[in-house]
Amino acid sequence: MVQMDPRRGSALAPLGVPIFRRIWTSSLLSNFGHLILGVAAAWEMTRLSDSTVMVALVQTALMAPLMLVALPAGALADMFDRRKIALAGLALACCAGCVLAAVGFAGLITPWLLLGLLFVIGAGVALYGPAWQSSISELVPVTHLPSAVALGSVSYNLARSFGPAVGGVIVLAAGAQAAFAVNALGYIPLLLAIFFWRREHISSRLPPERLNRALVSGLRYARHASSVRNALVRSFLFGFAGATSTAMAPLIAQDVLNGDAAVYGLLLGASGVGAVLGSLVTTAARDRLGPENAIRCATFAAAAALIGIGISTLIWLSAALFLVQGAMTMLVFSMLNIGIQLSTPRWVLARALSLFSASVTGGVAIGAVLWGGLADQIGIPAIMIISGSVLGVTMSLGFVLPLRREISGQSEQVAIDNQPNTALALTPRSGPIVIEIDYRVALDSARDFYQAMQSVGETRRRNGGFNWSLSRDIAVPQLWTERYICPTWGDYLHLRDRYTKADMEAQERVEALNSLHDDSRIRRRLERPYGSVRWRSDTPDSGTDMASVLAP
Repeated sequence: MVQMDPRRGSALAPLGVPIFRRIWTSSLLSNFGHLILGVAAAWEMTRLSDSTVMVALVQTALMAPLMLVALPAGALADMFDRRKIALAGLALACCAGCVLAAVGFAGLITPWLLLGLLFVIGAGVALYGPAWQSSISELVPVTHLPSAVALGSVSYNLARSFGPAVGGVIVLAAGAQAAFAVNALGYIPLLLAIFFWRREHISSRLPPERLNRALVSGLRYARHASSVRNALVRSFLFGFAGATSTAMAPLIAQDVLNGDAAVYGLLLGASGVGAVLGSLVTTAARDRLGPENAIRCATFAAAAALIGIGISTLIWLSAALFLVQGAMTMLVFSMLNIGIQLSTPRWVLARALSLFSASVTGGVAIGAVLWGGLADQIGIPAIMIISGSVLGVTMSLGFVLPLRREISGQSEQVAIDNQPNTALALTPRSGPIVIEIDYRVALDSARDFYQAMQSVGETRRRNGGFNWSLSRDIAVPQLWTERYICPTWGDYLHLRDRYTKADMEAQERVEALNSLHDDSRIRRRLERPYGSVRWRSDTPDSGTDMASVLAP
């Protein structure tokens, strides 16, 4: 059993940090406004159009940006000042919300204009999300990070539990236009809280990557970093298997429990309350059980709850099971989110979190469609039992896709002071760059060296190296050569800037077996196809040392 760290404090300890408390409280108001917006927009669409498709597109317009914009938003948050990216996203959502309220009061709103403005609001929220989530670790001590991440979930789920009901009351009392105005005003406290946050932004000594390269870098890191890759796969599969809890809720209320809209609201409310409770116990469960055991226990309970929902015909029992399922689902997602936060370096954290958000959303969306199609064939109770059984099977994922044990400080970036010598006129776009490194290893250490180099190879790949390989001289077996390629000189400099403490320790384990240490063993070559060199009499093929220009 994992011993509780007494320094961690309670689940509410992060609220003792003033700036976190201000932003968290403001985000709670913003989340309420966003949930109120969803209710009001759906109601307004029923007035504007008789088409059920148009009504359904309201949620699509709000949610689609979370998948479409998530990764680019994460890349922008990693490339530039996260505070400014968060402000830009909130400003976009607030402006679109104000326009929606204005055209609503003016009576000029149309179905497609409503959908377009909802999409813009969703895009603003999607742009804000990764920037905010990746900034949490800057606001609280690392010992409070699990609680802070869980509190972020509490904020949304509190709003999800009561926001729709509040939205319904506002619409009935003052109309959808008033609800649109409440949503727009709800962004202002959060805008002010982040505006007055004096974030200490440390500018990179290198120019930011182009957006397309930043997207590729984020995807490659997620692919080659087991901590992120495993969390993404597990979150997608958990969301897919457990999607029936939300997708089938209206049909369970109507067809299984023979209830009405009030029963449906009760089930959703119970799920929301459960999610809040699950978020609050995340820190305690993580400290007492450890992440892996906590996820297994929560998955088992969530699976049992889904099966119970499929069997139950009693409203109170189904509501209790929805509460359990909501709590355990939120606990699992919080554990996976915390694992990514603690194991991912700052340079790619926002992209990793945006991919996590997309994996959860994608898993639930795809699962809802497939489970819904099967429900038409075999019935709702049967599909809930099958869904719960499939979710139970995902308990075994911890054995094949384990979460990496986080060690404090291992994801911190380490500066490399020595700069590579260059005699060619290189620009950040020069390339490809081929890197070769020689090693001399005793014959009796060959197996240990090969194993250690596999970790180094993963380091090169996830930091930006392509086509990594390790070869051995057939004439002199003690000689080994590592080789990889960076698309451009700028990419190579970025790769050197991304090494973490864990990466350097992997390299040190290799160097302990290597007896070749002179500088000549490292070769950096500009790969130029024949005919690409353009000679001019007034420009010799030598010039500015880009490394010295970009060095601090």
